[in-house]
Amino acid sequence: MAQVLTKRIIPCLDVSEGQVVKGVNFVNLKEVGNPVLLGKGYWQQGADELVYLDITATSTKKPILLELIEKVSTNIFIPFTIGGGIRSIEEMETILKAGADKISINSAAVKNPNLIEESAQQFGSQCVVVAVDVKKEGRSWKVYTHGGRKRSQWDVMDWLEEIEQRGAGEILLTSMDRDGTKSGFDLKLYQKAARVVNLPIIASGGGGKVEDFIALFTQTEVDAALAASIFHYGTLNLNMLKKRLDEEGIPVRMEALQ
Repeated sequence: MAQVLTKRIIPCLDVSEGQVVKGVNFVNLKEVGNPVLLGKGYWQQGADELVYLDITATSTKKPILLELIEKVSTNIFIPFTIGGGIRSIEEMETILKAGADKISINSAAVKNPNLIEESAQQFGSQCVVVAVDVKKEGRSWKVYTHGGRKRSQWDVMDWLEEIEQRGAGEILLTSMDRDGTKSGFDLKLYQKAARVVNLPIIASGGGGKVEDFIALFTQTEVDAALAASIFHYGTLNLNMLKKRLDEEGIPVRMEALQ
């Protein structure tokens, strides 16, 4: 019998100036707390993975958060991804050696798609996550870079196909329209994306209540859901969320829950 892959729940911690921040639609950022302490709490609640994004790194060209990576890797024992402002194979190597499990690239990949291939060949596809930020335009979605500040010429479905062909291991797909709104995931976006590529897709943007996650996992083929503000502000407890998903027959990892 084929093994049923569990759906993953991934808290996202946007980091700026050493603190976790959160906004709505990528703007109006508010400080939330310490990235290591928050991440440790999510691990203890049953998070499957964590994503840390240095959200100002691309625009400010600041160095990678190596000290944070080392602290996370010695205090938190689930896989974690680091993203934000990563531009080179050398930076990726430094991040992975510091303890991260995966690297996430976004703006640099759009600027130079060869970077996806090079990183997959160097470190293995399983280490390479390509983050894609999109806004709805008419019947389609356009890809944005630099923390949502710059519109690219890519249509999202074309870009997703390009990412897969280049050898990435996973796609983190964020609806900027839904980001921080708690209005539900953009189901049409994820339904279409999952038909276009065979890569695992992490859905991000809009998760506000348990029913949003149930709808995402029952109406689309995505592999994981990423959320931030609902966890940061205690709207949803990870433990309770996963128990509800399990009750709905959605396969989730339960054994680590406390």
